[in-house]
Amino acid sequence: MRYVNPTPIIVAAAFLLAACGGNDKEQSASESAAQPAAAAAATTSSSAAFGENLTPDAGGKVIEVHLLTDDQGNNKFEPNQFEAHQGDVIRFTLKTGVHNVDFFADSNTVKAGLPAASALLQLPGQTADLKVTLAPGKYYFQCDPHAALGMKGHLEVEAKE
Repeated sequence: MRYVNPTPIIVAAAFLLAACGGNDKEQSASESAAQPAAAAAATTSSSAAFGENLTPDAGGKVIEVHLLTDDQGNNKFEPNQFEAHQGDVIRFTLKTGVHNVDFFADSNTVKAGLPAASALLQLPGQTADLKVTLAPGKYYFQCDPHAALGMKGHLEVEAKE
C-alpha cells in the first residue's frame, strides 16, 4: 500500500475554510502567520490603482461597497451594482470573510487599463480603494475565491461632469 502524506491536503483544506468565511473571532496560527505576508504583498504587488484612504477629485464622492459572507454563507458585494463618475473613489470594505476585488479581463470588453486584482482582505474593516480612472462604460468585477459562487458585481463608469 502506498503512503500518502496528508499534510498538503490538510493545509489546502485549512486555506479553503479560511477563504470561505468561518468564525471571524477564531484564527489559527497559520492564518495569523499568513496575514503579515498578505499585507506585505498588498503594498508591493498590487496595482497603483488600488490604495488606502484615497481622496476623490473635487466634486467627486466616495462610494462604499461592502465585501461579506452573510449568515447563510452567501459571499457578496453590497451593493453589487452601482454607478460612478471618473474621479470618484470606490472604497471596498471587508465586513466578514476573506475576499478580494478583481476586474477580471476575460469578463470585460475593455482589456487594457484594468486595475490589477486587489490583495485578499482578511481583517474586518480592511479597505481597498479604487480611484475611478476607467473610461466610461460597463465593467464587471469579482472576488476571485468566490466568483464560482456568484460573488460578482457591475460598475458603470460615467464621464466626469
